[in-house]
Amino acid sequence: MTLFWATALEQQWGITAELTGLDGEYDLNFLVRAGDGQRYVLKVMRAGCEAGLVDMQVRALEHIQQTDPELPSPSVIRSLSGEAMLSIPDEEGRIRLVWLLEWCPGRCYADFKPKSDELIHRIGQVLAGTTQALESFEHPGLQREFKWDLMQAGWIRDQLDVVTDPERRQLLEEIVTEFTALQPALEALPEQAIHNDANDYNIMVDGGPGKTLTVTGLIDLGDMCAAPRICDLAIAAAYIVLDHPAPETALAMLVAGYDEVHPLSVEELDLLWPLLRMRLAVSVVNSTMMAQENPDDPYVTISQAPAWRFLEREGMHAGLITARLRAVCDLPVVEGADRVLAWLDEERGNFAPLMGKALDHVPAGSLSVEESTFPQNPFHMPLQEAARLGQEYGDEEGWWLGYYHEPRLIYTEDAFRKGPWKASDRRTVHLAVDVFAPAETPLHAPLAGEVFVVENRAQHLDYGGVIILRHETEAGDSFYTLYGHLDPECCDRLGRGDRIEKGESFCRLGGPDVNGGWAPHVHFQLALTTEGIEADWPGVGDPDEMYLWSAVCPNPAALLNLADADVCYQPTDRDELQQERQARFSDNLRLTYSSPVMLVRGWKHHMFDEWGRPYLDAYNNVPHVGHAHPRIQAVAADQLKRVNTNTRYLHPAQTAYARKILSKMPDHLDVCFLVNSGTEANELALRLVRASTGCKGMVTPDHGYHGNTTGAIDISAYKFNAAGGVGPSDWVELVEVADDYRGSFRRNDPDRARKFADLVDPAIGKLQQSGHGLAGFIAETFPSVGGQIIPPEGYLKAVYSKIRAAGGLCIADEVQTGLGRLGDYYFGFEQQEVLPDIVVLGKPAGNGHPLGILVTTRAIADSFAQGPEFFSTFGGSTLSCRIGKEVLDIVDEEGLQENARLMGRRLKDGLLELEQKYACVGDVRGIGLFLGLELIEGDGSQSTVICQYVKNRMRDYRILIGSEGPKDNILKIRPPLTIEAEDVDMILAVLDQVLSEVEN
Repeated sequence: MTLFWATALEQQWGITAELTGLDGEYDLNFLVRAGDGQRYVLKVMRAGCEAGLVDMQVRALEHIQQTDPELPSPSVIRSLSGEAMLSIPDEEGRIRLVWLLEWCPGRCYADFKPKSDELIHRIGQVLAGTTQALESFEHPGLQREFKWDLMQAGWIRDQLDVVTDPERRQLLEEIVTEFTALQPALEALPEQAIHNDANDYNIMVDGGPGKTLTVTGLIDLGDMCAAPRICDLAIAAAYIVLDHPAPETALAMLVAGYDEVHPLSVEELDLLWPLLRMRLAVSVVNSTMMAQENPDDPYVTISQAPAWRFLEREGMHAGLITARLRAVCDLPVVEGADRVLAWLDEERGNFAPLMGKALDHVPAGSLSVEESTFPQNPFHMPLQEAARLGQEYGDEEGWWLGYYHEPRLIYTEDAFRKGPWKASDRRTVHLAVDVFAPAETPLHAPLAGEVFVVENRAQHLDYGGVIILRHETEAGDSFYTLYGHLDPECCDRLGRGDRIEKGESFCRLGGPDVNGGWAPHVHFQLALTTEGIEADWPGVGDPDEMYLWSAVCPNPAALLNLADADVCYQPTDRDELQQERQARFSDNLRLTYSSPVMLVRGWKHHMFDEWGRPYLDAYNNVPHVGHAHPRIQAVAADQLKRVNTNTRYLHPAQTAYARKILSKMPDHLDVCFLVNSGTEANELALRLVRASTGCKGMVTPDHGYHGNTTGAIDISAYKFNAAGGVGPSDWVELVEVADDYRGSFRRNDPDRARKFADLVDPAIGKLQQSGHGLAGFIAETFPSVGGQIIPPEGYLKAVYSKIRAAGGLCIADEVQTGLGRLGDYYFGFEQQEVLPDIVVLGKPAGNGHPLGILVTTRAIADSFAQGPEFFSTFGGSTLSCRIGKEVLDIVDEEGLQENARLMGRRLKDGLLELEQKYACVGDVRGIGLFLGLELIEGDGSQSTVICQYVKNRMRDYRILIGSEGPKDNILKIRPPLTIEAEDVDMILAVLDQVLSEVEN
């Protein structure tokens, strides 16, 4: 068959090509691969297909191209005779209508990953542009009677009995009833030509690692008809939301993209949700009928599943969804909302004082993520902390105001989390103004209203006593005010429907024992609608959904007779901060991620941005025992209250720290040098080996990193061989990294450790011949920037033997691997069964405080002592020593080395499973919580592009992760040692998802 149509293609279009069959329900479709590399789609219509149907599609596509050539719409390729459509007899003599289209690259949206917000937004834009282009298109074929015209969807009313499940049938009956009620409004809208089938198989998209996600085509106009444009958007929306993890967000992004190009009206938006549901109802009824006709076709019933999952999904309130769609289009969230806001602004200053007195002189205080340390643990708010919330802000009587629109971390309960993980989205942005005042302070109604809700919500950190009042403007528009954290005695006095007069004292502030556990205050909130929030009025919103919540619950300042700006929080603008940073710092002080994050709080292995979004920190090895550890805080504060001085004076903190660190070392290492960083420690190590050996030359593995000072860079190929680097010094010899995955000797070679070690011999010889001699060998015990490499067993033992035989000393740089990170080993050199002459520690030693340590033998220290005095002004300060010892004590006393072993094993086992699942994972390596994942192209080469894609996508999912290696293609996983099983599982689940996007 393909040969027959390939011949026809060559004869009629002059294109010599290879044809491959594509899917099609009724017609034949072929992918055309022409000899010149061009691609097309040859469409061979079913026998008996009406010419008018094809003519309508051809003319519509050409109309779109002429009206807006920028739209991703496939061009019609005319034949050699200039015709767009030909009648050609097939092999059986049946006349077929044949036409040729431009190929749209990529794949259909249904099979594409990721279905990102940005991509969905772009789909909305393309659909809107296409609809706009079709406004002026006319064709007699647009007026047609068929089941997929949403205007005619009522046909399923008489077919609902095919659905035998009574609950599902009832659901469909409700959808049909709703549709019937809206038909007059729908029919009142103007009709035009619409695509009418922008489903997930008719939207072509392209992109992926290293490419921008884009829409490449809106194809298959076979269902075109005349209808209101909102039908077109509803049909696309019906498929965009299917099996999407956040369907409301997906729907909002689609509508926002559409509205940006072709603005929608309130009347249209209010029809969208019921039309979406009606389209899915038509789909499931139709497929059920087809299943009865074709009982042996499993695809028919399988295709119903996503639609049923969506239709039966709980928690999706029609009114709130419509408000969301109005908000994303910058329209009033409900009828009259704009009039209410205007009226409130006009009446500002005329409302009765809520607290019985004016609030314009009451100070404001911030509980924001940036400015407050409440709570210490952002995942748990003890009642003791809640009861003294913000006590430092009050005036002499304890009065102060809390901001509207303020992101806070005090909302710690699971109810505020929107996903399964601690780093899932959570609600953090305050939707009210707080007035903190003494318990029992009476509240007065700012204006007349009636009780809409009165109840006692006594759960931990809930509202306590709460009242919602309903109000009306003089024009009859209603709105609502909420008063939370009240003394629940109001629940005994008031009932729904009770009238409250303006200025009437109707409740009072509760104390922590009755108001949910909080410091006494009122949570005062305004809402323009209660649609979808009656049962669970949200006092806090998701920062990524503030387009909705700030529209539903705007700033209530007017009702307090205050200016909006007086009580509206303004966080640091991240974009402005980034611009200022670029202006004030060097360009080679780089930021991580293509879209940098601003992180202002941390706790254990999580960090929080300025809006309170949580991130799982799977990257930072500096906060060794976790961000913001209370014991580190306490020690630092205590010592700073006393004295912070240097090693020129006796102090027990210095010897206590030395005693502790030496207790972890082999017995022959018994002298400490305390400095400010691993860089300074490595610089000092060079001086020690030179003083001890009288030589200068150093041997070091390629792509190593030992610091950023001049001497440290000279032995750091990662820096001196980088673009713009200074190049190698003549006293440094590089040897190949002992990488048995990609190096010269692989894991199938049982003698690889010796062969890698033998590469040291010529390096030693060159240094000796050059006159520099051999001072020593320095290596990151497990090369980190080299790609999280674990050398083969016996490698360092052989290298150390060669170095010592040539008179050199051996330096173990344990900055990345020391202090228990490896789980089974406290230091990396233990795994290699070697005894270094010098050990260097840094970074995690101070848990963020600048601290470096060098440990060596007495003999080496004595050789160095023959030279000038060694002194580091801040190295070994009393503060540094106390913090450093506390870090070591925490590792021991909180079992963090054992945690690194257990969590490292759990994580590595999961990564090994992913290696088997995905071809782009070349290697998994590491020990404990020092792990690497090498990402590769199909030919096995290092893939920088894939690695950067994965790293940035992990960040999109709120996981911070790094990348390293000579080609920057290795994911670096080094979380704080506090990481828990739930967090390991999140890393694996998200990485699984992201890798599936890569291979998709």
